[in-house]
Amino acid sequence: MATGRTHRPATRSRGIPEATVARLPLYLRALTALSERSVPTVSSEELAAAAGVNSAKLRKDFSYLGSYGTRGVGYDVEYLVYQISRELGLTQDWPVVIVGIGNLGAALANYGGFASRGFRVAALIDADPAMAGKPVAGIPVQHTDDLEKIIKDNGVSIGVIATPAGAAQQVCDRLVAAGVTSILNFAPTVLSVPDGVDVRKVDLSIELQILAFHEQRKAGEETAAGDGALPAATTREESADQGPDGDVPAVMPA
Repeated sequence: MATGRTHRPATRSRGIPEATVARLPLYLRALTALSERSVPTVSSEELAAAAGVNSAKLRKDFSYLGSYGTRGVGYDVEYLVYQISRELGLTQDWPVVIVGIGNLGAALANYGGFASRGFRVAALIDADPAMAGKPVAGIPVQHTDDLEKIIKDNGVSIGVIATPAGAAQQVCDRLVAAGVTSILNFAPTVLSVPDGVDVRKVDLSIELQILAFHEQRKAGEETAAGDGALPAATTREESADQGPDGDVPAVMPA
């Protein structure tokens, strides 16, 4: 079976915009649900609603894949599942290592969605000697001393970092030096990587803070509507727009 080491996705070479790439997993999730219900075809409007986008944007995104649907019939569900899976590189085997097997790392190791989406957890790695050999999700944890050998032996190009913030950059540097070119970072810190290495950051606390901002704004609008004091609502919203660093961090794509 092909591995992630030798086969890269074709999205960039085909000129698909990053915003479209970010929406492809949303379409795939909705299409997979339809496939599981044995739905043969779907209209752009139905699929767009299921994915949470507008139908014009969906049709534009699919045009990059060369898929235009059939008037009066819609899109073939199974073929679209294949097309998007192929474009995302999910028709290949992608060995993944998870570094940092605390509560979060263990939860990721136990997540059943990886295998069904083309990702194989090849190894679990932790710096705690007491963890070495301990099975998590049926996989024995290995010590960080063996990180480079593990990467090489398993042909790994995707690494997941679930360590404390203080250890994340050192782990990242070792992963990159060992040949990892894509990193999913759960550590609450910004990683510095060389050109050619892709990093996706998942920070649940930031997402909650953004939701808190929106809740505060809604509460302010409701108060203003009840009091009939429009200027006060405007002032509150303006102050809420400014975070501790002068702006509100952008929401990471799903």
